[in-house]
Amino acid sequence: MEGDRVEVVHRNFLNRVRSGDLPDPVRETELSSSLLEAHELVTLFDAQLLSRHLDRISRKLQARGEGFYTIGSSGHEGHAAIAWALRPNDMAFLHYRDAAFQIARAYQVPGSTPLWDMLLSFSTSKEDPISGGRHKVLGSRRLAIPPQTSTVASHLPKAVGAAFSIALANRIQPEHRVLAEDGLVVCTFGDASLNHSTAQGALNTASWTAYRNSPLPVLFVCEDNGIGISTRTPVHWVESSLKSRPALKYFRCNSLDVLDAFETTGDAARFVRRRRKPAILHSRCIRLFGHAGSDIQTAYMSGQEVEAIEAQDPLLHTAARLIREGILSKEEVLTRYRDCDARVERVSGQAIKRPRLRTAEEVSASLIPPGRMCAATRPGSNSRREACFGAGDMRAMEQPRPLARLVNFALTDLMLEHEEIVLVGQDIGRKGGVYGVTQRLQQRFGMHRVIDSLLDEQAILGMGIGAAHNGLLPMPEIQFLAYVHNAIDQLRGEAASLPFFSNGQFTNPMVVRIAGLGYQRGFGGHFHNENTVAALRDIPGLILACPSNGRDAALMLRESVRLAREEQRLVVFLEPIALYTVRDLHEKGDGAWMFDYPDPNTQQRIKPGDIACHGDGKDLAVITYGNGTYLSLQAQKILAGQHNINGRVIDMRWLSPIPKHAILDAVDGVDNVLIVDECREQGSHSEALVTLFSERAGIHADRLVAEDCYIATGPSCGATMPDRDQIIKAGIDTVRRRKTVK
Repeated sequence: MEGDRVEVVHRNFLNRVRSGDLPDPVRETELSSSLLEAHELVTLFDAQLLSRHLDRISRKLQARGEGFYTIGSSGHEGHAAIAWALRPNDMAFLHYRDAAFQIARAYQVPGSTPLWDMLLSFSTSKEDPISGGRHKVLGSRRLAIPPQTSTVASHLPKAVGAAFSIALANRIQPEHRVLAEDGLVVCTFGDASLNHSTAQGALNTASWTAYRNSPLPVLFVCEDNGIGISTRTPVHWVESSLKSRPALKYFRCNSLDVLDAFETTGDAARFVRRRRKPAILHSRCIRLFGHAGSDIQTAYMSGQEVEAIEAQDPLLHTAARLIREGILSKEEVLTRYRDCDARVERVSGQAIKRPRLRTAEEVSASLIPPGRMCAATRPGSNSRREACFGAGDMRAMEQPRPLARLVNFALTDLMLEHEEIVLVGQDIGRKGGVYGVTQRLQQRFGMHRVIDSLLDEQAILGMGIGAAHNGLLPMPEIQFLAYVHNAIDQLRGEAASLPFFSNGQFTNPMVVRIAGLGYQRGFGGHFHNENTVAALRDIPGLILACPSNGRDAALMLRESVRLAREEQRLVVFLEPIALYTVRDLHEKGDGAWMFDYPDPNTQQRIKPGDIACHGDGKDLAVITYGNGTYLSLQAQKILAGQHNINGRVIDMRWLSPIPKHAILDAVDGVDNVLIVDECREQGSHSEALVTLFSERAGIHADRLVAEDCYIATGPSCGATMPDRDQIIKAGIDTVRRRKTVK
């Protein structure tokens, strides 16, 4: 059993130290020639001991039903030296096996209590200072370690983004800045995670950025223990994979020797800090025991292999150096080991008695981040606006304009008002985006605030997440809705989950702009016409906005920025591509789908939950959004004029959370309800709306939805989705059916 191996390693340490049967040194360097002092080596040994005994107690707690699933750090204890070589305010995105790193960093910050904190986490106490009992995670606000719940390198893109933000923040000076001007970001991950596309993309982004001579002070640490669960990492694979990357400096150490790890990390950190360039530290280590939980190494390793690994226990290597250099005697090493063991056992008995979360309300309390105080701002002065916009756009604002133009105006005013706003995305700068929505913004605000990214959605969102960690207000753009699926975990598993798993201590306030939905003619097909938002709307805590016209878009974009800036919310702003340049509503030349640009000084707001109700007829209520609003308004006129069906069109505007109360109020007194949903039958809002009407109001609502099908290119681009005539027919059928029933 795996628990037996834990005890075997425990007894081996005691017996081998007692007998002097210690491993040969990894390197012959003496401590006297190092920058590490003798008392610091003892401190690092204490950090290693605490990490090991926390692993041991976590297994005991699980066996007794008093603790829960955790991934141990045994074998990776040498990375305490990596923490020691860095500054405690260098933000660290950690591999899940880095308990020793966090403990060593805690020893650098007076007042820290790593033993108590980690035991509260192991026992899921709601007093756990990082997650509040929601998850066993490494992390600490005071130690600049955001909690990391992912297991396959999804934290690498945001580490790149945080590092990139340091130079931006030096120039912009955001109000809520976190990282030091000469700071760096460290990001640790395993050799198996190196193979994940997320890791490969992040490393490529780092190389690409540095190759272009942009400052990027990030230190990647690949903790190479040679195995991913049960799959072996080929010999020399990590070195071969990392060493040849352009503009990414390669360092190598063996963390079995804390002196080697400390000195090599120091060299790498000095390179990154002084050159403002990325580097990779390839750290060799071992994994003691199974991966986690019920994993048993002997199921896929021979007994001899397991024993050979255990013989290289990093605690034995540190003990050997301490004894060899006369810093501690064998008896003193054993005393420290036993004392730490007893202390962990004693304190764990107190930690398991602390209160735990019990109710849904307690669990979800941190899902919505706390608000924050922000310095008052005002829209740009007339002179600044005139200088920024130019005479042509100032004149253009005096006349109604289509959606795309008003979004451009709103972005300009918001960037004038809030200097911490940074846009990042593919082709958004010099080109101005595929549809020209961001035209002239780079010219107006500079390349440091309107950033042309490489083609990688994970990198774009990671940039936003990392920049938000450093007080900037990022507005990443995903070029098309279908492309967000390439990187959805950056929103689901990283940005949205951060306040939940940090008890609101870390947040990712940002506004993600996405061009999407269907009905776009002559361009693309499925990948440029995507009519599903299911992957976005089921992410807890995420706000999903979808305007149908330019006026709403401007006001909702301002509100989205306010939500991110003041309430630290994650907002996705979905812009209907097909409506970007639409001018007319009912007939050619009527200009009825162009709107005046709302003055930036206006007190008008469209808050989450604010719907739009067009008309007050009681025969039929059509609930819709986006393109559906445009089409339903066309149908509304024909239904009234030709079929004597007087209705109202309700534009949801906010798709997540669904504005339930406002919708129910808007249909009060209406005889019939029709849901027009341009997204697919399965997984669309129509399902939730039908349920809402049935459960809350006892109303049967009909629905007209898109087929469960991809979208074609050419004349049939709208064939699978509702159109005006279908809405008219569905409206007539709904009214007639109810009359027949009555």
